[in-house]
Amino acid sequence: MLSYQHAYHAGNLADVHKHGLLAWALDYLTRKDKPLSYIETHAGRGLYDLSGPEATKTGEAAQGIARAEAAFPSDHPYRRVLTALRAAQGETAYPGSPLVAQAILRDSDTRHLAELHPGEHAALAQAAKGARLYREDGFALAHSLVPPTPRRGLLLCDPSYEIKADYAAIPRHFQKLHKAWNVGILMLWYPILADARHAPMLDALTRAFPEAHRSEIRFPPAREGHGMTGSGLFTVNPPFGLAEESARLAAALAQTEMDKTRPLRHSR
Repeated sequence: MLSYQHAYHAGNLADVHKHGLLAWALDYLTRKDKPLSYIETHAGRGLYDLSGPEATKTGEAAQGIARAEAAFPSDHPYRRVLTALRAAQGETAYPGSPLVAQAILRDSDTRHLAELHPGEHAALAQAAKGARLYREDGFALAHSLVPPTPRRGLLLCDPSYEIKADYAAIPRHFQKLHKAWNVGILMLWYPILADARHAPMLDALTRAFPEAHRSEIRFPPAREGHGMTGSGLFTVNPPFGLAEESARLAAALAQTEMDKTRPLRHSR
């Protein structure tokens, strides 16, 4: 099953939550003068156009980054990535997580990006510079790479959950990855769904990793009948300060959601 296209959802509040914390974590890791590995299991195309027909059809970016960018101070690493990308690619450009990592990581760091969808992989190859790209199953790739070289690093797992079996499989994947790479930071994004199908997965992850950090935000459905009512990020071996940044961001995004009079940043 390869029907999922993230272009319809790029820049929504879930992306803002995920990318904001990812940018913060990578910025924190690069403060130490030691190389690191970055692994992404479901990379997508890397670069999105928020004025494109997919984004304008759903309106999710208009409810997401257009409103929520003000939740980040001007010197926040996520805000810096957005500013630099727009200067290079235009005001409606939006970075997926591979480009967030590309903007923050250094030449001494190693990036591994998996994307199975042929069209998304081809677009990723155009957008992601200097990364090692793989057109294969992201979970299989992750297991083949860990422990990576350099051993210090972060793995982002951001599946579409198009394959419903992922909910049951992910806790097993994470336990196996952690056993092989016990110092690695493992980040999992997950949707918070009205039918709570994500709940058993989280229960299993919490039992396996009681010291992990769990960050969640809630928001109204993007449109009538849409089942996602929030965004979560589960982090094994969370870097120091992530909990505080997560709480700050959750409060700022909640305020943004309540303050519907806040001026929107319109795409041109």
